[in-house]
Amino acid sequence: MMMPPLTDEQADGSNYERSTGGSVLTESSQKSVFDIIKNMEATLRKQGIPTARLDAEVIIGYYLNRDRVALYRDGDYVPTFEELNSINQGLARRITGAPVAYIIGRKEFWSLEFEVNQSVLIPRPETELLVETVVKLVQRNRMSGMKILEIGTGSGAISVALASELKSGRFFAMDISRAALTVARKNARQHGVSSRIFFFCGNLCEPLKDAFDFVISNPPYISEHDYEHLSTDVREFEPKAALIAGPKGTEFHRDIINGAVPCIRKGGGLVMEIGYGQREAVERMLRQSEKYDYIGTRCDYAGIDRIIMARRKE
Repeated sequence: MMMPPLTDEQADGSNYERSTGGSVLTESSQKSVFDIIKNMEATLRKQGIPTARLDAEVIIGYYLNRDRVALYRDGDYVPTFEELNSINQGLARRITGAPVAYIIGRKEFWSLEFEVNQSVLIPRPETELLVETVVKLVQRNRMSGMKILEIGTGSGAISVALASELKSGRFFAMDISRAALTVARKNARQHGVSSRIFFFCGNLCEPLKDAFDFVISNPPYISEHDYEHLSTDVREFEPKAALIAGPKGTEFHRDIINGAVPCIRKGGGLVMEIGYGQREAVERMLRQSEKYDYIGTRCDYAGIDRIIMARRKE
């Protein structure tokens, strides 16, 4: 869903209270950063946004090129008209439901900052457990020079995070979206790991013929029914293809379990993220394939089964 064009009133900020029914972010008011944070928070709360304060701080900080500490240190600063205009436009986008990460064009993951746009899913904190799991498996087995394939890399956050931790590894990141791969390549260059990550456009393991130590994925795992009940900022802005798996929500897990077998060396591992209530179904798929053993799961910090892993039989 594209953001509707700004009206002249929204663009120049002069009648912002009237155009949004909320904030008074005008040049003539000469408001300080403290005032603008307070007004934006109030406007976002009226829209039912629970993270109103944080969103206001992040959006205002972005357009003023200040982190949250500097934002409050310089709380008496009065933004220029140009800065105020940009802040107003950021607020207008948030009111339409646009996620903050898309407004500012970046998202932190694994203590690294990633570029994001509407071509890629916004990295979630719970997905860091997938990175942590792979790192621990590599360390536990004292592996070096490992080859890891990620299916559905999106922004590249998982592969880049792993490459930053596993210095001797080589990574192969796959996605069917060329637009997503463009973003992923930028993120790999930004974090200095592009020489060890090879990006490919394809489906599952195609066109690769290698055997990998690990195949990993955070695949789409939302069912068609559950998708209709997602929040507006997810449903209307994030790429649908990166979210919906099909009627059950586990269709991509089945495809990966069966399709990745030729890509995993014997004794190698398959590690995937799963959604709420999907553990039993995905475990059953792994057992029924008769290609895997040592099946296990890990819970996230909310106690939800989040990661499933298995070894390809020797």
